[in-house]
Amino acid sequence: MNKQIFTYTPEGVTRRNFLKTGATAGTLLSTIPIERIALGASPGDTIKVALIGCGGRGSGAADQALSTGDSVKLVAAADVHPDRMEGSLKGLANRHKGKVEVSKENQFIGFDGYKKAIAQADLVILATPPGFRPMQFEEAVRQGKNVFMEKPVCVDAAGFRKVIAAAEEAKKKNLKVGVGLQRHHQLGYLETMKRLWDGQAGDIVAMRAYWNGNTPWVHPREALEKQHGRKLSEMEYQLRNWYYFVWLCGDHICEQHIHNLDVINWLKKGHPVKARGNGGCETRKGKDYGEIFDHHVVEFTYEDGSVCFSQCRHQLGCWNDVSEHAVGTKGIINIGSHTIRGIGNEASWRFKDEEKKGKNPYQQEHDDLFDAIRNNKPYNEAFYGAESSMTSVLGRMSTYSGKEISWDDAVKSTVSDTMVKDIDKVSFAEALQLDPPSKPGPDGMYQLPVPGKTKVI
Repeated sequence: MNKQIFTYTPEGVTRRNFLKTGATAGTLLSTIPIERIALGASPGDTIKVALIGCGGRGSGAADQALSTGDSVKLVAAADVHPDRMEGSLKGLANRHKGKVEVSKENQFIGFDGYKKAIAQADLVILATPPGFRPMQFEEAVRQGKNVFMEKPVCVDAAGFRKVIAAAEEAKKKNLKVGVGLQRHHQLGYLETMKRLWDGQAGDIVAMRAYWNGNTPWVHPREALEKQHGRKLSEMEYQLRNWYYFVWLCGDHICEQHIHNLDVINWLKKGHPVKARGNGGCETRKGKDYGEIFDHHVVEFTYEDGSVCFSQCRHQLGCWNDVSEHAVGTKGIINIGSHTIRGIGNEASWRFKDEEKKGKNPYQQEHDDLFDAIRNNKPYNEAFYGAESSMTSVLGRMSTYSGKEISWDDAVKSTVSDTMVKDIDKVSFAEALQLDPPSKPGPDGMYQLPVPGKTKVI
């Protein structure tokens, strides 16, 4: 049975063993040249930031980065949508007077723009659709830059292997890496985890995790073409409606439910060893809903034999819940509500936020990252970010295939859902005419995975 890859602690992750897969971390690392070692910034130094991906989450992350102190400036931006970049920069400039200095020369449009923007900065925010994350993280590390990257950090096994390799290189170069799994910076979660690890609820024997809610957004092709006054290529359309395509999003089990699965991994101090699940698309059907499921139900088994029962769903008119829970031999825990309810005469505990008020975790994660940069503290969340991202991929693999999938087999998979080959090596105009990995049929509908038939290994 596979041993856990990393040891989780409240302070971060310590590297232990990396699986010897068909493409090992060592093999991948040899392809990333070392250009320079990043130095910690002095407390008064101005940290130059580049924003890669100017959508809502990228703009939010840039806002939080610029809110960490006075000595920080946004100096470059990259996106494939000029309107998104323009709106983002305008909003950030209004909110942060004197901190947004992105000249026209440092506004890069196109699939290779991230390389040019990264070169201008000390810290890079990676917030494009997740399918692009591995190659952009690899490039940022190659250039010796500190990184904040949104979750998930990969959408398939090939991307996981690439991120792990780059994370190892970042560690060698003393780069600081933050990942947008903000619960690790939320005081209630931190105190709950400490109590659970200290044994207040006894041995943890079972877990539950939920992200059951409604569809977050959709951009119909007809509305997009009306907005732009022309037909969009298939590539343009999928980039604008990226949530519904696996090569870009990874499915909502990866894009949203990763938060809950990450909490369970954090609690268990490691990843599951296998998964089996069911899923499908029952209610959210149509030409603009792409190829992803609207529900996933997965059992994740961990090395000690404990099982996490996981659900995520995008269906209207159903009960909704976003939370994480555990059952211990001495108590029942609502992790997200930060409560432990004792069994029998055991004492109960509840985190009282009004007494120990924590900062907004989205801001706190940036404060912690910038503090590490300014004071040269060890800081690399890429390892657990990759592991939790791969856990969500493992769940999707089990629901798409209808098979029980082991972690070892999953991380070796050569079935890739991500990235059009050389998309960043041709002109922008040429790239927009490339065929994405999935295309609609004659009826305009996309092929959904078929459990029992879809290959994932």
